[in-house]
Amino acid sequence: MTVTGSTLVITAASPAPATAPAPAAAPPARRRTAGRAPGPYRRLFALPGTRGFTAGNLIARLPMGMFGVSAVMMIAGQRGSYALAGAVTATGLAATAVVAPLTARLIDRHGQARIAVPATLIAVLGSLSLIVCVRTGAPAWTLFASYAVTATTPNIGGMSRARWTHLLRDSPAAHHTAMSFEQAADELCFMLGPVLAAFLCGVLFPEAGTLAGAALLLTGMLVFTSCRATQPPVTAAPRRGSPLRTLGPLLPLFLVTGVVFGSMEVASIAYLDFQGLGAASGLVLALQAAGSCAAGLLYGTVRARSLKACVCALAVLMTLPWAAAATGSVPALACALVLAGMATAPTMVTAMSQVHARTPEGRLNEGMTLAVTAIFAGIAVGSASAGSVVEGAGPVAAYAVPAAAALIALAVALTGRSIRRPSDRSRVVRTAAARDPQ
Repeated sequence: MTVTGSTLVITAASPAPATAPAPAAAPPARRRTAGRAPGPYRRLFALPGTRGFTAGNLIARLPMGMFGVSAVMMIAGQRGSYALAGAVTATGLAATAVVAPLTARLIDRHGQARIAVPATLIAVLGSLSLIVCVRTGAPAWTLFASYAVTATTPNIGGMSRARWTHLLRDSPAAHHTAMSFEQAADELCFMLGPVLAAFLCGVLFPEAGTLAGAALLLTGMLVFTSCRATQPPVTAAPRRGSPLRTLGPLLPLFLVTGVVFGSMEVASIAYLDFQGLGAASGLVLALQAAGSCAAGLLYGTVRARSLKACVCALAVLMTLPWAAAATGSVPALACALVLAGMATAPTMVTAMSQVHARTPEGRLNEGMTLAVTAIFAGIAVGSASAGSVVEGAGPVAAYAVPAAAALIALAVALTGRSIRRPSDRSRVVRTAAARDPQ
């Protein structure tokens, strides 16, 4: 019994009050609201402008998996020499290792749109020149010169990651999801690119893959750079620190990881050819990329792990293809490649997050391009090493190369003093915020 003002209110103990049902109805409403809560990727692309630059990014990134295969099929088909085709593409990779970091430095200094569009135009002209030189029977040196010009192609994946880093600088969890999506996109494009290139060159005409790649690159880059609102701002402040110096402990890890990628591809192609299934090599290799793509998307929905834990998983799973190949079973090898591929995306996502944390302010594109260049160098070393083992000891023994490279990567991760333990940019953001004066 309660007195409120001049009113006597009597409350019964056992019967439910008349107002009781209203609060009881609230939890179901809350549950329905919680059920409609968007997932991490939907929240990511709900940000203004992200869908536009991601669409351009994916269109421009697909040719990255097309150009090498297209050039080899075009040159070998017209000139009848795989040795010449391989030498031309190797020259392009070497030129990229020199030119790409310089292009990225200019992008950091002057802005993405201002540098990326003319650099892409130069690369497209190099591709068109290569087609003309191959078609007209020009001297071999013109093929090398034309393909070397394509080294000005901007690192579209790095520019996209830089945009996410700018947009999500205060949200470490969303940044981790964005980096996982970017890695999955890498895997998807490098899985579909060679298949599309081989189809175009084989079904239409030898130059079709290079033409389509050049058109997609230019179109995607124009769409990407037209999204100015999400472009990282260019600061006039002097740039202190060298990405090469700050990334020093990480670059050997990227190099050895590239050896894993390059050697695994050559070993699988040689093994399937030895089994009389050379035509299925593209499909089997796509399984590894599919496993990595799926793992990358899944990794974006969970908490980031330490780099050492990811590399440890890589070292364990990279032994599976070697064991499967020793059984002589192609289905077992296919399953092993899927499982091995699932270890690569988390490793790359976590390593790239450390690149973001270490790179000096205003030089993020340059830092990421250095990491990608180290991977490409490792791919070249891995391809050559696995090829030598195939010639000397057979295709099964060649699977020991990626397994050994993964163990070396684990040793680098465990002994590198400067490699941070858990995670990513979040640690740097919080530290900086804690030191800011209030």
